[in-house]
Formats: sequence, structure tokens, C-alpha cells
Amino acid sequence: MPKSKTIYDVATLAGVSISTVSLALNAPARVSAETRRKVLEAVDALGFVPKPEAVAKARRGVGRVGVIAPYTSYPSVARRLNGILHVASQHLLEIVLFDQESAAQRSSPLLSSLPITGRLDGLIVVSLPLDEAAAKRLTDLRLPTVLIDVHHPGFDSVFTSDSTGGRLAASHLVARGHRHFGFLGEAQQSLLYVSPAQRRLAGYRAALAEAGYPLTDTDVRFMAHGVEPAFEAAKDLLSMEHRPTAVFASSDTLAAGALRAAHDLELAVPGDVAIVGFDDGELAEALGLTTVHQPLEESGRAAMERLLQQLDRPGTVREVALGLELVLRGTS
Repeated sequence: MPKSKTIYDVATLAGVSISTVSLALNAPARVSAETRRKVLEAVDALGFVPKPEAVAKARRGVGRVGVIAPYTSYPSVARRLNGILHVASQHLLEIVLFDQESAAQRSSPLLSSLPITGRLDGLIVVSLPLDEAAAKRLTDLRLPTVLIDVHHPGFDSVFTSDSTGGRLAASHLVARGHRHFGFLGEAQQSLLYVSPAQRRLAGYRAALAEAGYPLTDTDVRFMAHGVEPAFEAAKDLLSMEHRPTAVFASSDTLAAGALRAAHDLELAVPGDVAIVGFDDGELAEALGLTTVHQPLEESGRAAMERLLQQLDRPGTVREVALGLELVLRGTS
């Protein structure tokens, strides 16, 4: 009776290690297409019989990538996800989504636990800070991970400079002749991390100070994320006796609330008050809102492409910085 072929025989014929054969059959996204082809040819030539689901997965080349993000909190996250899905669709990847509350809405905002259930070949973390416990867990799992919109030493990341965005808004408004400025940002429950809104405010404030127009705390408002909270905060800001003539909001959603407040107070936009947002989504386009454009879909695509590189051939950590630009419309 002929002896059954083993994984050792497959590895020898394919010219790869036993662990590579195992990866090709059980986590195909972690080996190159050429390596997977060699392994499958050896499997067929030898009549090796692995678990049916393993060889089926290898023939499809399917890997599972988790994406964890605050999907229900921000429209911008959905656009980042679109970029991820666009790349994934070209590589037969299975995407598993994990929704998590926005860091700004959590009293303990850092990502201390990860909802990793079942096998994942890679992970993309969107707009959620990593604490040391989460970073250590990912490192111990040897799970290839790419961060979007956040940084952590030892991890690949794709990001834009929020402070640069604030500077762009300030420079534009100063150039338009404004001398009294306001800011709307999302409030957060914890100061354990520096939020995008804080970084945007820092850049805005620094550029205004350099131009000779310091931004006082009286002209800064923080509120929950949403049009209605922004409307109330902006209405209070714009009702002051010495109100700002230009307002920068840390998102288009907050800017929409400011625009509504201006209309409610019968202030002409941009004649009485100029308004600038951040993100440049469909809302900004519909409202004719001047805003700082983020390459949201591009960030998702870049993160997914970087993760594929790590799955194929792990290498040194890379940080990918994407540019911002001011989009001029009718509110400034």
C-alpha cells in the first residue's frame, strides 16, 4: 500500500519550508501569489489531502482583514472604509468590520481591548488611539496592523497633519481680511490623548498668533459631535457683543451647525461671518462650504495597500503622510 504524502513532501517538492506550506493553505494572504502557486502545484502533484476548507481557501487566495473604527460616529470613517474596500475587492480579501464608540465619547478612550474573534490575517485601526496594552497584544499576536489617522511607535500608519489643516484655515481667513476669529471643536471626556480637534485648534491658534491675532478662550467652543450641538454653541458664540467675523469648525458637521446658527441670527455668510469646515464630504459640497479637504478614500486605499505589503513580505515600519488642501466655496 503506497505511503500517504505528508506536508513535508509538499514542502520539499515546492522548495519552501513547512511553515510556508501551512501559511499558503491556512492564511494565503500572508504568502505571495507565486509561493501559493508552487504549494498548490505540489499538493496536486503529490495527491496530498489537506483539510478541504484549507485548500479551498488557498485556491481562492482569500485572507481575512479586520477593520476597527467608529463607523457610527463620523461620516469620514465611511469614506476611509470605501478606500479600504476598493483595494480589498481587487485581492479577494474578506473584510470583517468591528464598530467601536468614538474615542471622544469614552471616559477611557484608548483602545485597551480588541474585538478579535476568529482568525484574522491583518488589522486596520481607524481613528482610535492605541494604548500600550493594545499595542503589546498586537505585537504578541504578530498580527500585521496599519493605523489610519493615529500614530504609535512600531506600527505602520497613514495620516494627515491636523495642525497643518488648522493653519490652512487661519491663513485663508486672515488673507480675507478678518481680524476676530472663533473656533468650534468636538468635546471629549478624557484628556489622555490629543484629539484631531485639539491638533486642528493648535495649528489654527498658532497661525493666528503669528499673524498678530491671538485666539482667546472666549472665542472657542467645544460641544458634542453633531449639527444640533454645533448650532447651539455657534449661536452663543455669534451672539456675543464682540463676536467673531470668521469661524473655523473642526469638521464639516460642526460647520453645518455654525452655518445654520448664522442664518438663524440673520447674519450674512460670508458678508457678516465667514465659516470654514474640515473634511470636504458630500455635506460640504451640498452646502457650498469652504473646507479643508482630507484625502479620506486615499487614506483607506493607502492603508490597505500597505497592509498587503506587510502580509506579503513583512518589513520595516512606514509612515505615510498625505497632504491637505483648502477648497474654496461660498462661505468664506
